[in-house]
Formats: sequence, C-alpha cells, structure tokens
Amino acid sequence: MYITQRQLGNLQRLLEPGKVVIIYGPRRCGKTTLINEFLKGISLRYLAVSGEDIITQNYLSSQLVEKLLSFVGENKLLVVDEAQKVKNIGLNLKLIIDHVKDIAIVATGSSSFDLARDIGEPLTGRKYTLKLFPIAQLELSSIESRGQTEANLESRLIYGSYPEIVLMKDNRLRERYLKELISSYLYRDILELEGVKHSSKLARLLQLIAFQIGKEISYNELGTQLGMSKNTVERYLDLLEKTFVIFKLAGFSRNLRKEISKNPRYYFIDNGVRNALISNFNPLELRDDIGMLWENYLIAERLKKQEYQSIIANNFFWRTYDRKEIDFIEETAGRIYGYEMKWAQKKPGPPREWIAAYKNAEYKVITKENYLEFIV
Repeated sequence: MYITQRQLGNLQRLLEPGKVVIIYGPRRCGKTTLINEFLKGISLRYLAVSGEDIITQNYLSSQLVEKLLSFVGENKLLVVDEAQKVKNIGLNLKLIIDHVKDIAIVATGSSSFDLARDIGEPLTGRKYTLKLFPIAQLELSSIESRGQTEANLESRLIYGSYPEIVLMKDNRLRERYLKELISSYLYRDILELEGVKHSSKLARLLQLIAFQIGKEISYNELGTQLGMSKNTVERYLDLLEKTFVIFKLAGFSRNLRKEISKNPRYYFIDNGVRNALISNFNPLELRDDIGMLWENYLIAERLKKQEYQSIIANNFFWRTYDRKEIDFIEETAGRIYGYEMKWAQKKPGPPREWIAAYKNAEYKVITKENYLEFIV
C-alpha cells in the first residue's frame, strides 16, 4: 500500500531543466519509494543510479566532462540515490548541468553533512532542497478517518511513524523492526566518518537525550557523564542532527534579560526511535513519560507540516530563569506564536512575563482535542 507523500507534489513542481533537486532524509523513511513513484509519472528519458554502486562512483566522481557525458548519454533526467557516497558529487553534478542541455537532476541522501558540503557551493543558485521525514499525520489523514486517527494515536506516540511501522499491525514486529533499525542503520553514516569510533558512547548519548525531552541540556554535564569532552559531545550531537536522528530548538530571547537562550533542547525525529533506544514500548497507562512523548510527537509533526507546506518559520522554546516556560515558539511571517503541549486536559494561560514582553504574540494550548489543527 502506498501512502501518498506530500513531497511528491513538491518534487514534481520544482524539477526543471538546468536544476538539481536534493532530497534529504533519514534511512528507511521512504526516499526510494518517493523516487519510484515520481518516475512512474515521468515521460522523459531518464537514468536512475545508486551512489553506493562502484561503477556509478567511478563515473560521477571523475570530474572529466567527456566521461560524465558518456555516462549520462541521451537522458534528460538523472536520478542519483545515496548521492553522498560519491566523492565531489556537487562539482560533478555542476559539470553535467553545464554541459548537458536541458537535463534535470534529482539526488537523494541519508546524511546531510557530506551532501550539503559537496553540493552547496558548486550548485549555488541551481538547486532546490527538500527534506523527507517518516510518514506525517498530514499524509495519513488522507487515508484515515478522524476516528481511525484517534484510535492510532497511542501507536504513533509509542512506535512512531516510519512507513513500515505504520503499515504493520503487530506490535511485536514493530518492536523488532525498530530495534533492527537502530542497530543496523542509526549510526551507519556517522560511523563511516573518520574519527568517529565510539558507537557505544553514541548510543549512551542518545539515551541521555531521550530522558531529557523538553529540558535544556548541558554539553558539560553530558561530557562528564560520558567521559567525553564538551566539544566531542557537541560534535556528536551535530552529526546526529545531520543524519536525521535528532533535532534541536534554541531558546527564544528578545526582550527579557532573564530569558534562557544558552542551552538548547533536543528532540527525536521519530518517537519510535526514541523508545527503542531506551527499550520502553510500554502502553501509555504504564508510562511516566507521556508528557515527553506528547511534546516530542507534536513538535516533530509540526516540523513536517512546515516542510511539506513550505511554511518558512524559525522555531524555539521559551523559558526564564525563574522557570516560566512555553514549549514551542514559532516565528513566521513577522508574527510570534506560543504553543504549550498538554496531554492532560488542563489549559493554563500564558505566563504574565510572556504577555508583558510580547504583547502581540498569540498563545494556544495543544491538547488531544485540538492537536490535529496544529499538525494537519
């Protein structure tokens, strides 16, 4: 069963001759499926290759125009999956764009650091970037009724929304899949980098982050717990962001001297990965971390909505030193919106300090009753 991906329409809209569309996203989130669905509707002659193939690497890393031209042939569309595996991929794609009339290129990658570095400068002004996430509720709402969505909410909070997880019906199989995902894929791109050798410390670092959802983290404290330097902790967290395992929010600070802005908060791209890392798939009634799961789920889904609907926004949390806080701040189109995530039904008002400092900001509490408005 294919669940229509929102980025399919965006890819079709952005692809044009002389341009490269880059698709980033975590492993197993559906990049290959997206490409296959896209190619079904293509009338152009195309060449689809994998950057993991040694012959493809040989040609697409050559920086020899004649060799690149012979590889592309008469095709008007080139698709390179796992493009970060190809050395100097950005420069070589630029040479193809420059020397093959009317060609369009799609390149995908499961890690943004190599691909962004190699593609960024050579293709300035010639590329569009799309991010792909595990299935969004925005996409699932096209095949689910409101009642089905509400019935599936607990599963989404516990097992996440990787495509195969969504399609599975057996929770034991879901647990097995997620364990395999984190053991086989989660650190793969990072551990292939020179100088990153401590997979056990990466796992422990992620476990520590998993227990601090919605809280500011201290690089120094994490380093002390792990026997690592502050700089190494920062580097590992940066790499985990660039391989789409986690993402961070900075503190929002504009008007008040007592606003916290130094230490960030980290969240997981997918709840299922978070729960697999701490080996906790217990049902909600047996958990003491439902607030963390709810906050992580809503913020991750909001980021998917922003990406898929092309909403340009800056995202933050807000907290003061005297513990006044708002979970999620969205700054978009010159407006500021504050959102508090509450699994329980209480609906607190905004802190007085927030109202005084940001008089024109809007504020809303997101609960089980209104959360679909927030993420769909």
